[in-house]
Amino acid sequence: MTKQNEALRIGIIGIGNMGSSHASRLWDGEVKEARLAAVCDINPERLSWAESRFGAEVERFADADSLYTSGSIDAVVIATPHYSHPELAIQAFEHGLHVLVEKPAGVYTKQVRLMNEAAARSDKKFAIMYNQRTNPLYRKLKDLIKSGELGEIRRTNWIITNWYRSQSYYNSGGWRATWSGEGGGVLINQDPHQLDLWQWTTGLMPVRVRAFCGFGKWRDIEVEDEVTAYVEYANGATGLFVTTTGEAPGTNRFEIAGDRGKIVIENGRLTFWRLRVPESEFNRTYTGGFGEPECWTCEIPVSGTESGHLGILQNFTDAILHDAPLIAPGEEGIKGLSISNAIHLSAWTDNWAELPVDEEKYYELLQERIRESKFVKPEGSDRTLSVEGTH
Repeated sequence: MTKQNEALRIGIIGIGNMGSSHASRLWDGEVKEARLAAVCDINPERLSWAESRFGAEVERFADADSLYTSGSIDAVVIATPHYSHPELAIQAFEHGLHVLVEKPAGVYTKQVRLMNEAAARSDKKFAIMYNQRTNPLYRKLKDLIKSGELGEIRRTNWIITNWYRSQSYYNSGGWRATWSGEGGGVLINQDPHQLDLWQWTTGLMPVRVRAFCGFGKWRDIEVEDEVTAYVEYANGATGLFVTTTGEAPGTNRFEIAGDRGKIVIENGRLTFWRLRVPESEFNRTYTGGFGEPECWTCEIPVSGTESGHLGILQNFTDAILHDAPLIAPGEEGIKGLSISNAIHLSAWTDNWAELPVDEEKYYELLQERIRESKFVKPEGSDRTLSVEGTH
């Protein structure tokens, strides 16, 4: 175990797209007080790559059990395909290791709940790679809403269509964009960040969802590549979430309307249309017929830079060594996944889906899609891609 003033020994499980990026950051010394101690992958070619990239100093393992029992690491970063995240995390906690899991937390909330329970039984740190929580725009938005500047939220609306993905991206991994390998499409791959930020910044979780999905609408895949979801909140507010990976040029616009005005994040700017008096007060006292509250357009200053993946890796290290508060506690991964599962369930049943989601029904219908799948990926297309500039 790490002693004070010694570098935290971190192992990476899964050295594909994201895992190789995390491993390189650690190897290059970008994470203070942490070092890459070991890597693990079931693919011999990736282990050969690790040997050529990192040399003999970094231990290599072909299975997670060997890594966990090696005594070579204090913490593990899990960057494998989505289904395996909870299982590998649970095993890591049982071996007394700290855990940072890539997004999403898992594919279905039933397995993620077991992971969270294992974390609760452990005294180890547990984080999730919600790197967008380091973005100053969303941190400022959360602050404004929490402080009451916007008043009670009445409506949320997020159009997130600018994370474009080509057919060659989907062909790059045999597991990708399949029900059996990935467990979903845009909701489980690209949008876990937005689904997390949607509830994290507003402090609201939907109580029910009505969603419409296009499955393989724009790409030759079997999972969803277009989504329109309408949600309702306990306080009477409503929300809309629109996403696709098949649109160019895309849009990223997050709009939140409240009793005291409206906030919009778009094009790297946060704009607050602030009412001089709350709408509810104006409506109660105004007697002039036509008219509306006085509104001020405020460009909110946002300081700092987004630290992204590196920020979460550094925060994870600081939490273990110095008890720093986690930016993205792993237990919170179930929240965005609950919304994702509810969207799927609504589309599959062509009906409303309530939250908390019906976990047994979701699992049953997911397994049905896996059994009925006839989708076959092109042979020889698997390859590791550069994730530079991605989230």
